[in-house]
Amino acid sequence: MTSSSQPQVYLTREGTELILNYGPKTPVAPSSRILVVGGGVTGLTTAWALLDAGYAVTVVSEKWASLEDRITSQIAGALWEWPPAVCGKHTNLISLDNSKRWCMTTYRGLDKLMHTLSAQEHGVRMRMANFFFEQSIHKMSGQLEKMNEIAAVHDIQGFKHDPTLVKTHAVNQDAGVVDSYRHLAPVIDTDQYLGWLRSTVIAKGGKLITARINGDLLQQEDRLLAKYGAQAIVNATGLGAYETAADHSVVPLRGALVRVINDGKRFPIVKEALCVSHDDTHGAEAEDIVFIVPRNDRTLILGGLVQPHVHTLDLTIDSPEIIRMRDRCNKFVPGLENAELDPVPFVQGLRPFRDTNVRVDREQRLKSDGTHSRIVHSYGQGGSGFTLSFGCAADVLELLSELEKSPYLERASL
Repeated sequence: MTSSSQPQVYLTREGTELILNYGPKTPVAPSSRILVVGGGVTGLTTAWALLDAGYAVTVVSEKWASLEDRITSQIAGALWEWPPAVCGKHTNLISLDNSKRWCMTTYRGLDKLMHTLSAQEHGVRMRMANFFFEQSIHKMSGQLEKMNEIAAVHDIQGFKHDPTLVKTHAVNQDAGVVDSYRHLAPVIDTDQYLGWLRSTVIAKGGKLITARINGDLLQQEDRLLAKYGAQAIVNATGLGAYETAADHSVVPLRGALVRVINDGKRFPIVKEALCVSHDDTHGAEAEDIVFIVPRNDRTLILGGLVQPHVHTLDLTIDSPEIIRMRDRCNKFVPGLENAELDPVPFVQGLRPFRDTNVRVDREQRLKSDGTHSRIVHSYGQGGSGFTLSFGCAADVLELLSELEKSPYLERASL
């Protein structure tokens, strides 16, 4: 997409929804400036929504998406999923309830984006996502509830519960799966999408500053507001919220992906996502996840690693857990063991998880002078940053609107 066409795509908030529109948008003089801290998918999506809502926006981030030094958002599996996700850990009832609303806002937004602009521009594609189970889903209460919820949502396209799906794919018929369902889901080429998203924010007038902000934002709020000429702050720092929000419930979930070339030369082209969720009967620590997703028209990602509370990024493609992860994928799709590695064959990252729930709310601590804060938080999305991005941005808009009307914490969270 050219920079001149980017502003033709714009977001509006209608109720709790963030609606994507296409066409000329009447310019609105910025009412106030918002400082967004964090340049991942949550921060940039929020910045986009703020700009279209009439705010001036400054985004400060230590790093931006690049092919040379990928940020956490680029390493995500980025398959849209109804919560809880295959590689997610959110089981908190508040998080699940909010996430079901947030994820559908994103689904509708990305679906509209795909019908509005070419996938070659933004990197979002709608693909069939297949979920397989080693026992009848009717014997798995959590998975059955999730499937029934998906089936009941009209906007989720292509849903079908069919135990014979394994026979219609190039999947190992001896893989041990006996039940399955499928539906259409957005799949995001994270490298391409984050570049497009950053360009969109810039084209709409967003100011991007490369810098690191250390420490608790509350303790330096007035100084930051004055420095950047802002009236409020959005904290979208992901794992960094351990420090920026003094939130010690923020913990990492280490994940990794192997990337292979999906051109049909060494194995049949995989055109649909193939996933096996964790089976609780195997034990909490069992390595049983299979995550095979066509990232774009050439790259296939292989995953299924969730390591809570691991802070290091010292894995290699030859690490034992990565060998086991790839072996699970190889056994699930015959021929995959012959795959040629992508020029970037292995990536790893730390998903920003929160022990309690995804946090989208106003800062509830008072400043040192006893006055109320003008910080809104949006972090802790774990491995679901892309899935929840539009929905979380919509709630941030509402919280900022309430903050403008009243600085008091009459309704501090959603």
